[in-house]
Amino acid sequence: MGFTVEVRESDGLRSLHFGSAWMQGAMRIDHPFDLAFEYTRVMMAALLLREGDFPEKVLQIGLGAGSQTKFLYRHRPAAHLTVVEIEPKVVTAARDSFCLPDDPARLEVVVGDGAEFVRRTDQRYDLIMVDGFNDHSHPGDLNTLPFYRACRERLTDQGILAVNLIGLSDGVKGGFAFIETAFAQRAVRFPRCASGNTIAFAAAGAPIDITLEELQERAAKEDACLALSLMLDRLATLPGSEGGRLRI
Repeated sequence: MGFTVEVRESDGLRSLHFGSAWMQGAMRIDHPFDLAFEYTRVMMAALLLREGDFPEKVLQIGLGAGSQTKFLYRHRPAAHLTVVEIEPKVVTAARDSFCLPDDPARLEVVVGDGAEFVRRTDQRYDLIMVDGFNDHSHPGDLNTLPFYRACRERLTDQGILAVNLIGLSDGVKGGFAFIETAFAQRAVRFPRCASGNTIAFAAAGAPIDITLEELQERAAKEDACLALSLMLDRLATLPGSEGGRLRI
């Protein structure tokens, strides 16, 4: 990719940059397994959408500073994690500066193109998380209808797709329209975060039909470190959440 990968520190926050002020990931040095950004906490709301030991198999497209990978590693110890990152220097930075665990039995890191990986793999996953951008904060082939259709084919009967749609959530160019098409309208967007990130979820297989109160109860039962930011009051106004229920 040919861009600079930098690690910076300020006020107890270690951050990853691709040669600009824009953060590509961050870690609170005193709490390396916590989620420093609001949008990453919102993405983890996917853990509340299915019951039991969900998910058992996770595919992540885009590693960044590894915050979501580390969070899943700690809070879902039975899960197997596969992370695809296109830039080797990002993997090195995550391992050297952001406490990425070295545990090949549970965590597989693949250096390669995420869109190509999804097209070629014959594996199926309970959760696919897409949070990959280049040095211009653009997702490239990860924001296309063929890619989201390929993700749909790679999900299990309980499968959920979670996508960070920063800068792409509105208008005809928005990636959310591709997600809706690929998943036959079984998709919902959470409210936009203060950072500008908009998180979308889509479901395959068994329908999701849960009250917002039950979502809140599930969040409360999780470890206190989860600190999920569900914004339930605003979520209740979105399509797919009428009548105090989330339906996907």
